[in-house]
Amino acid sequence: MALVWKTALAIFVIDQITKVLVVHVMGLGNKLFIPVLPPLLNLRMAWNDGINFGLFGGEGDSTRWILIAVALGIVLFVAVWMRRDPPGKWGLISAGLLIGGALGNVIDRIVYGAVADFLNMSCCGINNPFAFNVADIAIFVGAFGLVLFPSGKKAP
Repeated sequence: MALVWKTALAIFVIDQITKVLVVHVMGLGNKLFIPVLPPLLNLRMAWNDGINFGLFGGEGDSTRWILIAVALGIVLFVAVWMRRDPPGKWGLISAGLLIGGALGNVIDRIVYGAVADFLNMSCCGINNPFAFNVADIAIFVGAFGLVLFPSGKKAP
């Protein structure tokens, strides 16, 4: 379990540092757009009060607290799962990625009322209007890793 919590802490810290740097230090919260390597990578401010791609957004404060509760429930579920049926090293790292990312977005919802998304990528003539953050990447990679690296136990 130490590997899960070390990974979760690392992702949580990286996520929160990048959000503070980009939103506050670089001023993306006011500028709303900063080209980095256009069109491949830009910083585009998006306050996401819903789930992926803003689904269920704009529903008010109750939705915010429901999403916080759901995220904390997922964190608890994954932590219990890892304790009861630990996978190998890569599965534990995947769990840590998911937990750290989920907690990073929970903090955003508590502090800002919405998740701070700012990474925007487009390519090949396709203009992607959506933004994401480090926590979102960690959640996606972690969930995918848990599918790829399930428990080390063989089914009977």
